[in-house]
Amino acid sequence: MKDIKYVGVNDYDIDLFEGQFVVPEGMSYNSYIIIDDKIAVFDTVDKGFKYEWLNNIKRELNNKAPDYLIISHMEPDHSSNIMSFLDEYPRTTLVGTVGAFNMIKNLFKTDIDNKLVVKDGDMLNLGKHNLKFITAPLVHWPEVMFTYDEYEHILFSADAFGKFGTLDSEDDEGWACEARRYYFGIVGKFGTQVQAALKKVSNLEIDTICPLHGPVLDDDLSYYLNLYDTWSKYEPEDKGVTICYTSVYGNTKEAIMYLKKLLEEANVHVSVFDLARDDEAEALEDAFRYDRLVLATTTYNQSIFPYMKTFIDTLIEHNYQNRKIALIENGMWAPMANKVMKGLIENLKNITLCDTEVSIKGGFGDFEKDQIRNLLKELK
Repeated sequence: MKDIKYVGVNDYDIDLFEGQFVVPEGMSYNSYIIIDDKIAVFDTVDKGFKYEWLNNIKRELNNKAPDYLIISHMEPDHSSNIMSFLDEYPRTTLVGTVGAFNMIKNLFKTDIDNKLVVKDGDMLNLGKHNLKFITAPLVHWPEVMFTYDEYEHILFSADAFGKFGTLDSEDDEGWACEARRYYFGIVGKFGTQVQAALKKVSNLEIDTICPLHGPVLDDDLSYYLNLYDTWSKYEPEDKGVTICYTSVYGNTKEAIMYLKKLLEEANVHVSVFDLARDDEAEALEDAFRYDRLVLATTTYNQSIFPYMKTFIDTLIEHNYQNRKIALIENGMWAPMANKVMKGLIENLKNITLCDTEVSIKGGFGDFEKDQIRNLLKELK
Protein backbone atom coordinates (compact mmCIF):
# COMPACT_ATOMS: atom_id res chain seq x y z
CA MET A 1 0.00 0.00 0.00
CA LYS A 2 2.72 2.46 -0.95
CA ASP A 3 0.20 5.13 -2.00
CA ILE A 4 -1.85 4.74 1.21
CA LYS A 5 -0.76 6.58 4.34
CA TYR A 6 -2.13 6.13 7.83
CA VAL A 7 -2.79 9.42 9.63
CA GLY A 8 -5.04 8.29 12.48
CA VAL A 9 -4.49 8.66 16.21
CA ASN A 10 -4.58 6.59 19.40
CA ASP A 11 -6.69 7.64 22.39
CA TYR A 12 -5.06 6.38 25.59
CA ASP A 13 -7.17 8.45 28.00
CA ILE A 14 -10.73 7.46 27.08
CA ASP A 15 -12.52 5.45 29.77
CA LEU A 16 -15.92 4.84 28.15
CA PHE A 17 -16.40 4.55 24.40
CA GLU A 18 -19.74 6.00 23.29
CA GLY A 19 -20.28 6.84 26.96
CA GLN A 20 -20.88 3.21 27.96
CA PHE A 21 -18.29 0.66 26.78
CA VAL A 22 -15.27 0.14 29.02
CA VAL A 23 -12.09 0.36 26.94
CA PRO A 24 -9.11 -0.43 29.19
CA GLU A 25 -6.84 -0.63 26.14
CA GLY A 26 -8.00 2.72 24.75
CA MET A 27 -9.25 3.37 21.22
CA SER A 28 -7.92 4.20 17.79
CA TYR A 29 -9.54 6.67 15.43
CA ASN A 30 -8.32 5.75 11.98
CA SER A 31 -7.83 8.09 9.05
CA TYR A 32 -6.09 7.35 5.75
CA ILE A 33 -4.74 9.21 2.73
CA ILE A 34 -4.44 8.02 -0.86
CA ILE A 35 -1.74 10.02 -2.65
CA ASP A 36 -2.19 9.93 -6.42
CA ASP A 37 -2.68 12.52 -9.16
CA LYS A 38 -5.51 13.59 -6.86
CA ILE A 39 -5.24 13.24 -3.10
CA ALA A 40 -8.06 11.85 -0.97
CA VAL A 41 -8.24 11.86 2.82
CA PHE A 42 -10.56 9.31 4.45
CA ASP A 43 -12.39 10.65 7.49
CA THR A 44 -11.36 12.87 10.36
CA VAL A 45 -10.88 11.88 14.01
CA ASP A 46 -12.27 12.68 17.46
CA LYS A 47 -12.33 16.38 18.34
CA GLY A 48 -9.68 16.03 21.05
CA PHE A 49 -7.04 15.09 18.47
CA LYS A 50 -7.43 17.96 16.00
CA TYR A 51 -3.82 19.16 16.03
CA GLU A 52 -2.21 15.72 16.13
CA TRP A 53 -4.33 14.60 13.16
CA LEU A 54 -3.74 17.74 11.07
CA ASN A 55 -0.01 17.47 11.77
CA ASN A 56 -0.09 13.84 10.62
CA ILE A 57 -1.66 14.96 7.34
CA LYS A 58 0.87 17.75 6.83
CA ARG A 59 3.71 15.32 7.47
CA GLU A 60 2.53 13.00 4.71
CA LEU A 61 1.53 15.63 2.15
CA ASN A 62 4.69 17.77 2.16
CA ASN A 63 2.83 21.06 1.61
CA LYS A 64 0.42 19.58 -0.91
CA ALA A 65 -3.31 20.16 -0.47
CA PRO A 66 -5.84 17.33 -0.53
CA ASP A 67 -8.44 17.32 -3.28
CA TYR A 68 -11.08 15.28 -1.45
CA LEU A 69 -12.22 14.47 2.06
CA ILE A 70 -14.23 11.26 1.94
CA ILE A 71 -16.81 10.90 4.69
CA SER A 72 -17.48 7.26 5.48
CA HIS A 73 -19.41 7.82 8.70
CA MET A 74 -20.71 10.89 10.54
CA GLU A 75 -20.44 9.69 14.13
CA PRO A 76 -18.52 12.47 15.92
CA ASP A 77 -15.47 10.33 16.70
CA HIS A 78 -14.90 10.37 12.92
CA SER A 79 -16.46 13.66 11.82
CA SER A 80 -15.75 16.21 14.55
CA ASN A 81 -12.83 17.79 12.70
CA ILE A 82 -14.51 18.32 9.33
CA MET A 83 -14.72 22.09 9.79
CA SER A 84 -11.19 22.25 11.20
CA PHE A 85 -10.01 20.40 8.10
CA LEU A 86 -11.84 22.87 5.83
CA ASP A 87 -10.29 25.79 7.71
CA GLU A 88 -6.90 24.30 6.84
CA TYR A 89 -7.79 23.14 3.31
CA PRO A 90 -10.72 25.31 2.13
CA ARG A 91 -10.60 24.16 -1.49
CA THR A 92 -11.08 20.49 -0.67
CA THR A 93 -14.23 18.81 -1.99
CA LEU A 94 -16.18 16.80 0.58
CA VAL A 95 -17.46 13.44 -0.68
CA GLY A 96 -20.35 11.64 1.00
CA THR A 97 -23.92 10.45 0.82
CA VAL A 98 -26.99 12.66 1.02
CA GLY A 99 -27.42 11.46 4.58
CA ALA A 100 -23.87 12.48 5.48
CA PHE A 101 -24.40 16.04 4.26
CA ASN A 102 -27.70 16.29 6.12
CA MET A 103 -25.86 15.25 9.28
CA ILE A 104 -23.09 17.80 8.63
CA LYS A 105 -25.75 20.50 8.64
CA ASN A 106 -27.19 19.13 11.88
CA LEU A 107 -23.80 18.84 13.58
CA PHE A 108 -22.15 22.06 12.44
CA LYS A 109 -25.23 24.20 11.64
CA THR A 110 -23.90 25.08 8.21
CA ASP A 111 -24.13 24.02 4.58
CA ILE A 112 -21.14 22.81 2.59
CA ASP A 113 -20.78 24.43 -0.84
CA ASN A 114 -17.89 22.41 -2.20
CA LYS A 115 -19.31 18.90 -2.08
CA LEU A 116 -19.78 15.77 -4.16
CA VAL A 117 -22.87 13.77 -3.26
CA VAL A 118 -22.43 10.13 -4.20
CA LYS A 119 -24.75 7.16 -4.30
CA ASP A 120 -24.29 3.41 -4.41
CA GLY A 121 -21.96 2.37 -7.24
CA ASP A 122 -20.64 5.85 -8.09
CA MET A 123 -16.97 6.13 -9.00
CA LEU A 124 -14.23 8.70 -8.37
CA ASN A 125 -10.93 8.55 -10.21
CA LEU A 126 -7.76 9.79 -8.50
CA GLY A 127 -5.32 8.66 -11.20
CA LYS A 128 -4.20 5.06 -10.76
CA HIS A 129 -6.70 4.64 -7.97
CA ASN A 130 -10.32 4.30 -8.98
CA LEU A 131 -12.70 4.51 -6.04
CA LYS A 132 -16.10 2.83 -5.94
CA PHE A 133 -18.60 3.95 -3.32
CA ILE A 134 -20.80 1.33 -1.68
CA THR A 135 -23.62 2.48 0.55
CA ALA A 136 -23.94 0.50 3.78
CA PRO A 137 -26.94 2.00 5.55
CA LEU A 138 -27.33 1.15 9.24
CA VAL A 139 -23.90 -0.38 9.55
CA HIS A 140 -24.46 1.17 11.97
CA TRP A 141 -25.77 4.67 11.08
CA PRO A 142 -27.96 5.34 8.02
CA GLU A 143 -25.45 7.50 6.10
CA VAL A 144 -22.58 4.99 6.18
CA MET A 145 -20.69 4.11 3.02
CA PHE A 146 -17.76 1.88 2.21
CA THR A 147 -15.17 2.79 -0.41
CA TYR A 148 -13.42 0.22 -2.59
CA ASP A 149 -10.09 1.04 -4.19
CA GLU A 150 -10.00 -0.98 -7.42
CA TYR A 151 -6.26 -0.44 -7.91
CA GLU A 152 -5.00 -1.93 -4.64
CA HIS A 153 -8.12 -3.97 -3.81
CA ILE A 154 -8.67 -2.16 -0.52
CA LEU A 155 -12.03 -1.88 1.24
CA PHE A 156 -12.38 1.18 3.46
CA SER A 157 -15.08 -0.29 5.68
CA ALA A 158 -16.17 2.54 8.02
CA ASP A 159 -16.99 1.07 11.46
CA ALA A 160 -17.40 -2.46 10.10
CA PHE A 161 -14.53 -4.78 11.12
CA GLY A 162 -13.53 -2.35 13.86
CA LYS A 163 -12.49 -3.26 17.38
CA PHE A 164 -11.75 -1.70 20.75
CA GLY A 165 -8.14 -0.86 21.67
CA THR A 166 -5.35 1.36 20.42
CA LEU A 167 -3.19 0.13 17.57
CA ASP A 168 -0.30 -0.59 19.91
CA SER A 169 -2.34 -2.22 22.70
CA GLU A 170 -1.65 -5.73 23.91
CA ASP A 171 -3.82 -8.19 22.00
CA ASP A 172 -3.20 -11.46 23.83
CA GLU A 173 -6.69 -12.78 23.11
CA GLY A 174 -6.54 -12.02 19.39
CA TRP A 175 -8.55 -9.73 17.13
CA ALA A 176 -11.89 -11.47 17.61
CA CYS A 177 -12.29 -10.87 21.35
CA GLU A 178 -12.57 -7.08 21.30
CA ALA A 179 -13.97 -7.05 17.74
CA ARG A 180 -16.80 -9.30 18.93
CA ARG A 181 -17.58 -7.11 21.94
CA TYR A 182 -17.48 -4.06 19.66
CA TYR A 183 -19.73 -5.69 17.05
CA PHE A 184 -22.47 -6.95 19.36
CA GLY A 185 -22.48 -3.83 21.51
CA ILE A 186 -22.54 -1.32 18.66
CA VAL A 187 -23.41 -2.90 15.31
CA GLY A 188 -25.19 -6.08 16.41
CA LYS A 189 -28.77 -4.82 16.22
CA PHE A 190 -28.39 -4.41 12.47
CA GLY A 191 -27.59 -7.94 11.34
CA THR A 192 -29.90 -7.74 8.31
CA GLN A 193 -28.14 -4.59 7.13
CA VAL A 194 -24.69 -6.13 7.71
CA GLN A 195 -25.75 -9.11 5.62
CA ALA A 196 -26.81 -6.73 2.82
CA ALA A 197 -23.45 -4.95 2.96
CA LEU A 198 -21.53 -8.23 2.93
CA LYS A 199 -23.49 -9.30 -0.14
CA LYS A 200 -22.55 -6.07 -1.93
CA VAL A 201 -18.83 -6.66 -1.41
CA SER A 202 -18.87 -10.45 -1.86
CA ASN A 203 -17.83 -10.29 -5.52
CA LEU A 204 -15.01 -7.80 -4.96
CA GLU A 205 -11.37 -8.87 -4.88
CA ILE A 206 -10.37 -7.62 -1.44
CA ASP A 207 -6.75 -7.84 -0.27
CA THR A 208 -6.96 -5.36 2.62
CA ILE A 209 -9.66 -4.00 4.91
CA CYS A 210 -9.13 -0.54 6.44
CA PRO A 211 -11.64 0.05 9.25
CA LEU A 212 -12.16 3.24 11.24
CA HIS A 213 -11.17 1.50 14.50
CA GLY A 214 -8.54 -1.13 15.11
CA PRO A 215 -5.84 -2.60 12.90
CA VAL A 216 -5.67 -2.77 9.13
CA LEU A 217 -6.60 -6.33 8.16
CA ASP A 218 -4.51 -7.93 5.42
CA ASP A 219 -4.04 -11.56 6.41
CA ASP A 220 -6.54 -14.38 5.86
CA LEU A 221 -9.48 -12.05 5.24
CA SER A 222 -11.83 -15.02 5.05
CA TYR A 223 -11.46 -15.33 8.84
CA TYR A 224 -12.84 -11.83 9.44
CA LEU A 225 -15.48 -12.03 6.73
CA ASN A 226 -16.73 -15.41 7.96
CA LEU A 227 -17.01 -14.14 11.53
CA TYR A 228 -19.00 -11.13 10.38
CA ASP A 229 -21.23 -13.44 8.37
CA THR A 230 -21.84 -15.65 11.42
CA TRP A 231 -22.40 -12.71 13.77
CA SER A 232 -24.79 -10.90 11.44
CA LYS A 233 -26.85 -14.06 10.94
CA TYR A 234 -27.19 -14.32 14.74
CA GLU A 235 -25.77 -17.81 14.62
CA PRO A 236 -23.75 -19.19 17.56
CA GLU A 237 -20.04 -19.02 16.98
CA ASP A 238 -19.14 -21.77 19.48
CA LYS A 239 -20.82 -24.37 21.64
CA GLY A 240 -21.05 -23.47 25.30
CA VAL A 241 -23.21 -22.06 28.08
CA THR A 242 -23.28 -18.43 29.17
CA ILE A 243 -24.71 -17.90 32.65
CA CYS A 244 -25.91 -14.41 33.59
CA TYR A 245 -27.21 -13.93 37.10
CA THR A 246 -28.01 -11.55 39.93
CA SER A 247 -27.81 -12.58 43.58
CA VAL A 248 -28.79 -10.43 46.56
CA TYR A 249 -27.71 -12.60 49.49
CA GLY A 250 -25.64 -15.25 47.74
CA ASN A 251 -28.14 -18.09 47.45
CA THR A 252 -28.75 -17.66 43.72
CA LYS A 253 -24.99 -17.41 43.21
CA GLU A 254 -24.57 -20.69 45.11
CA ALA A 255 -26.98 -22.36 42.68
CA ILE A 256 -25.10 -20.91 39.71
CA MET A 257 -21.75 -22.12 41.00
CA TYR A 258 -23.22 -25.58 41.48
CA LEU A 259 -24.53 -25.58 37.89
CA LYS A 260 -21.18 -24.30 36.63
CA LYS A 261 -19.37 -27.13 38.43
CA LEU A 262 -21.67 -29.77 36.92
CA LEU A 263 -21.35 -28.33 33.41
CA GLU A 264 -17.56 -28.25 33.63
CA GLU A 265 -17.54 -31.83 34.87
CA ALA A 266 -19.54 -32.65 31.73
CA ASN A 267 -16.84 -30.90 29.61
CA VAL A 268 -19.13 -28.02 28.64
CA HIS A 269 -17.56 -24.59 28.25
CA VAL A 270 -19.09 -22.13 30.74
CA SER A 271 -18.92 -18.33 31.03
CA VAL A 272 -20.41 -16.76 34.17
CA PHE A 273 -21.36 -13.11 34.69
CA ASP A 274 -22.64 -11.37 37.79
CA LEU A 275 -24.71 -8.67 36.09
CA ALA A 276 -24.42 -6.32 39.05
CA ARG A 277 -20.61 -6.40 39.00
CA ASP A 278 -19.32 -7.59 35.64
CA ASP A 279 -19.19 -5.71 32.35
CA GLU A 280 -22.57 -6.06 30.64
CA ALA A 281 -20.91 -5.76 27.22
CA GLU A 282 -18.79 -8.82 28.01
CA ALA A 283 -21.91 -10.71 29.06
CA LEU A 284 -23.68 -9.68 25.86
CA GLU A 285 -20.67 -10.77 23.80
CA ASP A 286 -20.67 -14.27 25.28
CA ALA A 287 -24.46 -14.57 25.12
CA PHE A 288 -24.12 -14.17 21.35
CA ARG A 289 -20.94 -16.19 21.05
CA TYR A 290 -22.31 -19.41 22.60
CA ASP A 291 -25.40 -21.43 21.80
CA ARG A 292 -26.94 -21.74 25.28
CA LEU A 293 -27.86 -19.09 27.85
CA VAL A 294 -28.93 -19.32 31.49
CA LEU A 295 -30.73 -16.36 33.09
CA ALA A 296 -30.95 -16.49 36.88
CA THR A 297 -32.39 -13.77 39.10
CA THR A 298 -34.43 -12.96 42.17
CA THR A 299 -38.02 -11.88 42.37
CA TYR A 300 -37.84 -8.16 43.17
CA ASN A 301 -40.72 -5.72 43.64
CA GLN A 302 -43.07 -8.24 41.99
CA SER A 303 -40.75 -8.29 38.99
CA ILE A 304 -37.05 -9.10 38.52
CA PHE A 305 -33.83 -7.57 39.79
CA PRO A 306 -33.05 -4.35 37.86
CA TYR A 307 -29.72 -5.53 36.42
CA MET A 308 -31.41 -8.57 34.91
CA LYS A 309 -34.22 -6.44 33.49
CA THR A 310 -31.63 -4.18 31.84
CA PHE A 311 -29.72 -7.14 30.43
CA ILE A 312 -32.82 -8.78 28.95
CA ASP A 313 -33.81 -5.42 27.44
CA THR A 314 -30.35 -5.29 25.86
CA LEU A 315 -30.77 -8.79 24.42
CA ILE A 316 -34.11 -7.77 22.92
CA GLU A 317 -32.69 -4.51 21.51
CA HIS A 318 -29.90 -6.48 19.81
CA ASN A 319 -32.25 -9.06 18.21
CA TYR A 320 -31.06 -12.02 20.27
CA GLN A 321 -32.19 -15.25 18.59
CA ASN A 322 -31.35 -18.84 17.59
CA ARG A 323 -30.40 -19.97 21.11
CA LYS A 324 -31.54 -22.27 23.93
CA ILE A 325 -32.41 -20.44 27.17
CA ALA A 326 -32.81 -21.78 30.70
CA LEU A 327 -34.46 -19.83 33.52
CA ILE A 328 -33.69 -19.89 37.24
CA GLU A 329 -35.57 -17.82 39.82
CA ASN A 330 -35.28 -17.18 43.53
CA GLY A 331 -38.07 -15.96 45.79
CA MET A 332 -38.61 -16.44 49.51
CA TRP A 333 -42.33 -16.01 48.94
CA ALA A 334 -44.46 -15.67 45.78
CA PRO A 335 -41.55 -16.24 43.35
CA MET A 336 -42.41 -14.89 39.90
CA ALA A 337 -39.08 -14.06 38.25
CA ASN A 338 -39.36 -16.95 35.76
CA LYS A 339 -42.82 -15.78 34.71
CA VAL A 340 -41.57 -12.23 34.21
CA MET A 341 -38.49 -13.36 32.25
CA LYS A 342 -40.61 -15.61 30.02
CA GLY A 343 -42.90 -12.69 29.26
CA LEU A 344 -39.96 -10.50 28.31
CA ILE A 345 -38.29 -12.99 25.97
CA GLU A 346 -41.38 -14.61 24.44
CA ASN A 347 -41.12 -12.59 21.22
CA LEU A 348 -37.46 -13.39 20.53
CA LYS A 349 -36.96 -15.36 17.31
CA ASN A 350 -36.17 -19.07 17.32
CA ILE A 351 -35.63 -19.39 21.05
CA THR A 352 -35.95 -22.82 22.69
CA LEU A 353 -36.81 -22.63 26.39
CA CYS A 354 -35.65 -25.49 28.59
CA ASP A 355 -38.54 -27.44 30.04
CA THR A 356 -36.94 -27.39 33.49
CA GLU A 357 -37.48 -24.06 35.25
CA VAL A 358 -35.56 -23.93 38.49
CA SER A 359 -37.34 -22.19 41.39
CA ILE A 360 -35.33 -21.55 44.56
CA LYS A 361 -37.31 -20.78 47.69
CA GLY A 362 -34.74 -18.69 49.55
CA GLY A 363 -31.82 -20.98 50.44
CA PHE A 364 -30.09 -23.49 48.21
CA GLY A 365 -30.60 -27.06 49.45
CA ASP A 366 -31.11 -30.63 48.28
CA PHE A 367 -34.45 -29.91 46.58
CA GLU A 368 -32.87 -27.12 44.55
CA LYS A 369 -29.86 -29.29 43.71
CA ASP A 370 -32.24 -31.87 42.24
CA GLN A 371 -33.74 -29.17 40.02
CA ILE A 372 -30.29 -28.05 38.87
CA ARG A 373 -29.36 -31.66 38.02
CA ASN A 374 -32.56 -31.96 35.96
CA LEU A 375 -31.69 -28.74 34.15
CA LEU A 376 -28.19 -30.04 33.50
CA LYS A 377 -29.64 -32.81 31.34
CA GLU A 378 -31.08 -30.19 28.98
CA LEU A 379 -27.95 -28.03 28.88
CA LYS A 380 -25.28 -30.69 28.27
